[in-house]
Amino acid sequence: MADDDTTEFDMVDAAVQDETAVKEEHMMYGHGKSHHIVRRRTLTDLPKGGMTEEELSEKYPTRPHNHSKTLPFSELYLTLFNPLKENTKKPTGPAVARKKVGPHGMRKAPNDIRRSIIDRFIARWRKEVGNDIYPAFRLIVPEKDRDRAMYGIKELTIAKLLISVMKIDKNSEDAQNLLHWKLPGAKASSVMAGDFAGRCFEVISKRPMRTTPGEMTIAEVNELLDHLSVAQKEENQRPIMEQFYTKMNAEELTWLIRMILRQMKVGATEKTIFDNWHPDAENLFNISSSLRRVCWELYDPQVRLEGDSKGINLMQCFQPQLAAFQMRSMEQMVARMNATEEDPVFYVEEKLDGERMQLHMVEDNDNSGGKRFRFWSRKAKDYTYLYGNGLEDDNAALTRHLKEAFADGVRNIILDGEMITWDPKEDTIVGFGTLKTAAISEQENPFSTGNRPLYRVFDCLYLNDRDLTRYTLRDRRKALRQAVNNVHRRIEIHEVIERKEASEIDPLLREVVATRGEGLVLKNPRSSYKLNMRNDDWIKVKPEYMTEFGEALDCIVVGGYYGSGKRGGKLSSYMCALRLDEEWHTAGTHPQKCYSFFKVGGGFKAGDYAQIRHLTDGKWHDWDPKKPPTEVIELGGGDRQYERPDQWIYPADSVVLSVKAANAGGSDQFRVGGTLRFPRFKKLRTDKDWKSALSVQEFFALRKQIDEEKEEKQFKIDDERRKRNTRKRKRSVIIQGQEEDLKTPYAGPATKVFEGLSFCIMTEALAPIKKSKIELEQIVKANGGLAVASEKDENTIIIADRNLVKVASLKKKDQQNLVRPSWLLDCVKQSEIDIGRPSYLLPFEPQHMFHTAAVDDISGNIEGNVDEYGDSYARDVTPEGLLDLFKKMPAKFEDDVDGAEFLDQLNEHGHGVDAMPGFMFHGVKAYIDDVPAEVVRLLSFAGGEVAESIDDHGVTHVIVVQNSPRLDNIQKTVSSRKKLPRIVTPSWVSDSWVEKTRLDEERYARG
Repeated sequence: MADDDTTEFDMVDAAVQDETAVKEEHMMYGHGKSHHIVRRRTLTDLPKGGMTEEELSEKYPTRPHNHSKTLPFSELYLTLFNPLKENTKKPTGPAVARKKVGPHGMRKAPNDIRRSIIDRFIARWRKEVGNDIYPAFRLIVPEKDRDRAMYGIKELTIAKLLISVMKIDKNSEDAQNLLHWKLPGAKASSVMAGDFAGRCFEVISKRPMRTTPGEMTIAEVNELLDHLSVAQKEENQRPIMEQFYTKMNAEELTWLIRMILRQMKVGATEKTIFDNWHPDAENLFNISSSLRRVCWELYDPQVRLEGDSKGINLMQCFQPQLAAFQMRSMEQMVARMNATEEDPVFYVEEKLDGERMQLHMVEDNDNSGGKRFRFWSRKAKDYTYLYGNGLEDDNAALTRHLKEAFADGVRNIILDGEMITWDPKEDTIVGFGTLKTAAISEQENPFSTGNRPLYRVFDCLYLNDRDLTRYTLRDRRKALRQAVNNVHRRIEIHEVIERKEASEIDPLLREVVATRGEGLVLKNPRSSYKLNMRNDDWIKVKPEYMTEFGEALDCIVVGGYYGSGKRGGKLSSYMCALRLDEEWHTAGTHPQKCYSFFKVGGGFKAGDYAQIRHLTDGKWHDWDPKKPPTEVIELGGGDRQYERPDQWIYPADSVVLSVKAANAGGSDQFRVGGTLRFPRFKKLRTDKDWKSALSVQEFFALRKQIDEEKEEKQFKIDDERRKRNTRKRKRSVIIQGQEEDLKTPYAGPATKVFEGLSFCIMTEALAPIKKSKIELEQIVKANGGLAVASEKDENTIIIADRNLVKVASLKKKDQQNLVRPSWLLDCVKQSEIDIGRPSYLLPFEPQHMFHTAAVDDISGNIEGNVDEYGDSYARDVTPEGLLDLFKKMPAKFEDDVDGAEFLDQLNEHGHGVDAMPGFMFHGVKAYIDDVPAEVVRLLSFAGGEVAESIDDHGVTHVIVVQNSPRLDNIQKTVSSRKKLPRIVTPSWVSDSWVEKTRLDEERYARG
């Protein structure tokens, strides 16, 4: 960082500390020297693993020191948490009236208010306390504090401690409310069911030791929490909790409990808080995962990160680069590799089924073996205890085998790779779920012949005191090969293959599938390493990505529907939603706001329902149509409440489902404006919370990615009813109804159907009703369009109904299409019918065209927008129009019906019958290899087809018994096919029949 000039922060920090500030600093950072608060604890109970004050000063020589004691703990909620929470509440009163507050004009935006609240707190801290805000930040964003050990205390433990401290009868209502906090109160008097901290507030408020805010300072609270983090038994935890109880009021204790559980909900994200503290704060946290560094190295907003300070550091966990999701085509992915004529190469790696892991190594003569190691996962969890901290660590699952892993001269290094499980007997990778078990087994017996952890390295990010993240991947790979030696099946450099063409990817993918691999990763060898980013320099490719939305979408459950029959009385299907991105929040938007997206009821097993019930028990609310929870969940149709669930749940209390579907399409039944077609449950994502589920913006980014290729191949208006751009549609919802001053002779509600389009009206309308040019222009403007005088812009739509001189000239040039005014009238009429639904343009029909230009050759597309009798596929027919259609139809029709063709047509139009038990295997053509006859009978009975030979290229599934000796031959036979069949066990058929729904094949996968 730049340190040429002395700033006001340096001068303040240089001021003499008063006695209380020195005492507090010693209390918080001098563990083991003077612990005067918890007198009944012994030295063996004190926090371990932290640095002394001297060590801290040596490591952070410019760290700030506060000139006065820290603020009272109560100031955190009085001046920060409560105002932030208040800012998230929805304002009351009419919408128009809320726009102005008193004589001062427009009300501040919520984001501005949020920032000003945080700014005021930070400014006050600097003025009254000093520049060391680390003690406060440890309590404001406790989930980011890696320096304090996890408390290991959950809700039930805290409940027992409070019952003991407050001397409550264990059988009393209050005690039961604490112990069973997920359930409603015993007498329905509790409104805090599902909110443990809120339930604690209810109970503590009845018997507080203080009614006014306490006098504990933030430093004193931090010191007690340090002790709590190392207290392993209730007998050691109770005295600490007792001190908190006697010195805090109910509201202070409630916030303290949220800090202990690391479940802060203050109405501001850590990103907002970091940005208010320093413009480089988030970046430094991404490269170090250290809240302490963020506070101590960036205490002066005028001093920016420079040079090495912006890069990663040894023994500091960073947030790794991530791979982007599969794109629509191999060609598109290769294009993102930014190849050049001089350097057309891109890298292809096998995607490994393990846990992302970073390894740090430094020479350390004080450590046994002369080298010291640290391991961190992608989520910044420290796994050094498992894989080892030294070459002679007797408790290491890995490092004791790495004596020959590094070349001579390698003093320090940071590696990025994947920790996988390896089976030495079969010499193959084992599934990720066995990794920790294998590591623990290796710890206990390093000479075991069982499964072991294997570290596959694919990047070198730091070498001999030099940060390599700014270098290209090609150069980093060179450094990796020179610095690391393979140790057979312990640590190995992951192989890369160089390719130049998109056509070369598919054979590699099929080869990986044939050997039971997970997929591929494409990498740009010319790219630098981008911390905490998911970009196109790395793109992952998996077999199931080969169709639209093949990779499951992770969505939050917000509603449930009761089932019937054996599932009667229980929720059997769920409404999933997309969370609303923070950028889209307006004044009063609930932080958990979601838009309804789809319903899913297929693919669940009884065990899945049981697990969801267990995780959401006590958190469901009955849906009241008269008072819907629109502040949290918005349904399609507005007040009509399309697809209204029987029960609803807050996203923060809910679960994330991984769901796959055939594709996504438009639908006014859901608030997103679209939905998934044939969604099917894949698995429950217990590793994700609602904040990491798919958002509206993320979904539309995926949707846009898929549509980009389609847009190049279709005419802008003619092909089909085109959806409006997402951003424009959102804006139209806000504007609609607020601009009612435009008067036109056309009767009917104004729409936005022509928004973003330009029209050149060249003649009046002659049919079906007469309209003047002026009237037609008014219709265009009233419905969001722009009327222009020139036809020269190729994107302008030309309207004509008479062969005037200028019109005839355009027809002779044959460069532009001429559209009849009847198309304008039909578009407006259809939009009026669809008021309240997403706005679409009608596709052109033959009757709409006054002239079709040969240069566009769209006549075939136009003909395809009506059936053989001229009936529009997109426009509602009138009684008069229907009568005309009947006159054109023959008197008799052939009634030969192909049942299979009919079912296929149902599927194509989104009305598949596979949800019915008797048709659940419709579309499945399975090759059966020595399985019970009952399985074959069930498959056929439920709509499936049995293939006579594995050589049949129409086979979609292969059903084999467990440990079949013919599995490998079958795998090799099908691996070269364009469409790979799913290989499953017979249990897939029998379990699906028991559950009365086709279950996800991955649970029964073979191979």
